[in-house]
Amino acid sequence: MTDLLSLYRTMVRIRAFEDAAEAASQGGVTWGGAATDKAVEVRVKGPLHLSTGQEAVATGVCAHLTPEDLLTSTHRGHGHTLAKGADATKMMCELFGRATGYNGGKGGSMHIADFSVGMLGANGVVTAGLPIAVGAAHALKIRKTGAIAVSFFGDGAINRGPFLEALNWAQVYQLPVLFVCEDNQISATTKSAPMTAGSNAASARAESMGIAATRVDGNDVEAVSAAAETLIEQIRAGSGPRLLHAITYRQKGHVSVDPATYRDPAEVTAALKNDPIVRARHLLVQRGLADQAARIEADAKAEIDAALATASAAPWPDRSAAYTDIMTTGEGVFA
Repeated sequence: MTDLLSLYRTMVRIRAFEDAAEAASQGGVTWGGAATDKAVEVRVKGPLHLSTGQEAVATGVCAHLTPEDLLTSTHRGHGHTLAKGADATKMMCELFGRATGYNGGKGGSMHIADFSVGMLGANGVVTAGLPIAVGAAHALKIRKTGAIAVSFFGDGAINRGPFLEALNWAQVYQLPVLFVCEDNQISATTKSAPMTAGSNAASARAESMGIAATRVDGNDVEAVSAAAETLIEQIRAGSGPRLLHAITYRQKGHVSVDPATYRDPAEVTAALKNDPIVRARHLLVQRGLADQAARIEADAKAEIDAALATASAAPWPDRSAAYTDIMTTGEGVFA
């Protein structure tokens, strides 16, 4: 089992990245600055979906993956991407729309991919990552690589057709894929429960197809890690697909500029007391590891400060880049 300090390091890096990206998308004071500081320009333009509060799920799962394992993400994918091994600076450059970003500054937050670490990409379409992961898993099975595919998705995705289609295909062909439902209990701006038939729907629908499902406290990083380790070992041993249903909470609004006033303040207050990073730090202090935790936090702050500085100074894409990475079926389309 992965040690808590290592898990804490990943969670803190994700939180630092999300906090800095949030500040950069809102303008206002500099990340970590005082309220009296001079405002900065908005450097992240366009939608920015934060995974603040959900760090334990990405961390606990990806701790047991190798670069050869493949992963698909969601529109809320920064945490998954970092946990899978992507470079924070290149990610920040992409958010800032700079030429040195993962997608040359043209993809933005929802389309970051890094094939070198097995990250097949975030995806702005709800549920779209599941069939991609299943296709990748089918290819892995045919090639007999021993690697697996993992697909993260939210609770809102289980009410869309591709969820059932992906699980059905994976079970019929006994594919090496782990489905991870990051159940943050809200779909965009609407509570998921009233519009989802059945209780524990993600797990129940998987089990109805014969796919073993495990529910876990998604704010307990050690519990997520232990559950993921077991499921991943089973998949590697040839068990076919598995589903991990992690119950967590999205601390921020749907996008970074959404104040989320549609939520009960008491609900948010209670959720913040269950913050996965706060819980993990408390355990580290109990185990006499407070100094190590503080160093991890300082290192994460320094890393993200450097990423911000690099992204701010990075060049914008050349105008000609607008015509690259485009497939056409005829000549003269852009004449």
